[in-house]
Amino acid sequence: MFRGVAVSPGVVVGVARKVESLFATTTPEKWTTPDQAAREIERFDHAVEAATVELNLMVEKVKAEVGPAESDIFRSHLAIVRDPSLRARVHEGIKDRGLTAAGALVEVYQDYAVKFAKLGQERFRERMADIQDALQRIAAQLDLTAGVIAPSKTPAPSRFPGHLVDDTGGSDDLASSEDSTVTTRQDEPPLVLVAHELLPSQALGLGDMAIAGIVTEIGGSTSHAAILSRSKGIPAVSGVVGIMAVVKDGDPIIVDGREGLVQIRPEPESASAYRKLQREFVRIKDRLILPPERPAATQDGTPIELLANVNGPDDVIAALRAGAGGVGLFRTEYLFLAHHDFPDEDEQYEHYRRVVENAQGKPVTIRALDLGGDKSVPFLGQRHEANPALGWRSIRLVTEHARIFERQIRAILRAAAHGKVNLLFPMITHLEELKVLNRLVGDAIADLDRQGIPRGAHIKCGVMIEVPAAAIMIDAILRETEFISIGSNDLIQYLVAADRDNPKVAHLCDPLHPAVFRVIRSIIEACQRTGVPLTVCGEMAGQPRAALALLGLGARRFSMSPAFVPTIKTLLSSVSLAQAERFAHHVLQLKTSREIRAYLSDRLREVSPELAMLDFC
Repeated sequence: MFRGVAVSPGVVVGVARKVESLFATTTPEKWTTPDQAAREIERFDHAVEAATVELNLMVEKVKAEVGPAESDIFRSHLAIVRDPSLRARVHEGIKDRGLTAAGALVEVYQDYAVKFAKLGQERFRERMADIQDALQRIAAQLDLTAGVIAPSKTPAPSRFPGHLVDDTGGSDDLASSEDSTVTTRQDEPPLVLVAHELLPSQALGLGDMAIAGIVTEIGGSTSHAAILSRSKGIPAVSGVVGIMAVVKDGDPIIVDGREGLVQIRPEPESASAYRKLQREFVRIKDRLILPPERPAATQDGTPIELLANVNGPDDVIAALRAGAGGVGLFRTEYLFLAHHDFPDEDEQYEHYRRVVENAQGKPVTIRALDLGGDKSVPFLGQRHEANPALGWRSIRLVTEHARIFERQIRAILRAAAHGKVNLLFPMITHLEELKVLNRLVGDAIADLDRQGIPRGAHIKCGVMIEVPAAAIMIDAILRETEFISIGSNDLIQYLVAADRDNPKVAHLCDPLHPAVFRVIRSIIEACQRTGVPLTVCGEMAGQPRAALALLGLGARRFSMSPAFVPTIKTLLSSVSLAQAERFAHHVLQLKTSREIRAYLSDRLREVSPELAMLDFC
């Protein structure tokens, strides 16, 4: 049995499907018939030419849209792709060692990796990253999944940018999932993805796959794999070190997303017991769900606004079906991560417009670009950072990439003509940053008006409080903004000085830490004094125990994964405001996370025993 970090509640008994990253295979694939060698060489040459055309287009587009310096990274990739020695070595691997085009590319990559690892210097690690990116582009052109070498027996590439290892010879044809409910064909067991790590860019392709659970070796309760799992309403466990070396594709597997347990090849008795628990969990969720059209309110009638965190237009539809009253956070960076180069203003406008229109007149808060850290794109010219969470990311990119933000702001203002839109600035540390961004918005409004381009007339600008410095300076920030959103995921990791994606310290990123509640209380009280609207955002908002305390502290607007809207709505209907305030007052007297967790667990069982089974924080 493996133990990791419980990141998304629920239980599933299914089969494992390993997800390997690019070139992770140690045995390059070989061709099977003598006449295949010529075809493989031809496939590789075509892939190189296609990658060359694509890179040339990207050089010109990034140069025009972002700047000449930022296009240099693609020029370096172009030089690697067109390197005659690369072509010669791949041809040699195909002809002399019987490798497929993909297999020969893997072999070349592995040789580079060994040589550069021996050099050890930072500049050589960066050069290796360029080589990997360039070879990924060739691999993508080998009629494969975006950047991943898939086995030739796979009938069609998946949109998921990871190699779905198929040790059993089975098909990748999976049923689709809808409304956060995982469905598979009746004769198929549920599918559980097992991976070393799921990056944000990899997670984008999972929407079309019927996934019943996720297990990763890296990450904590607020990692992107965790956020993805909760948005889909499926159980997940992160930080399961060493599981990739043990699990085989097709292995029976149990995932317990409440206790953080994973079993591979379980005994029949254990599998039977967990299947019973799985059915009970589903029954409880179904029984607790209130009608989506019923307004969210406490037991004594205090209205509460429940909003959804979304990544794209389709998520908005699912959120409204779940009963969300609008979009509290639209993460725009996923458009950039999924894009083959750089989305221009018109592309962004169309994407944002669809989100706004799908909200059907309900409010939509659009977060400005939050790239960097673990969400990097090559056109920013980013390189390895020793501590990316504290590095060159999010709003900090404005100093060098003002044009990117100017175009995005214009696109958001244009989309605001189609509904109720708010604009949210993340990662604010200094008041000067906020003033610069407000000026960019003012300039964009003037430009659109001068050009006669329709825009929203009443867009509000707000600040996401994620950095402790901003929380401390909340009174000054409130004089320069129209609303506040507490970004609990990053705020927690910065408060406790622990990387939420590092399994060694992820347990420190505890939403029930007493310091978290005290900081949030100070933010809420400042907003109450000034009348500035406040939303609690992040995964904390969708966790029943945490939500009980947040409600008592004065939060009246929550934004969470769509899958948790029904749960929190049910919780609110089970507790009075006076009860919640009493709970919060007691929480503020406690000194440890353990005490707070035990106290809130008892209170949750009091107000709704069944809801306690659905909590995970």
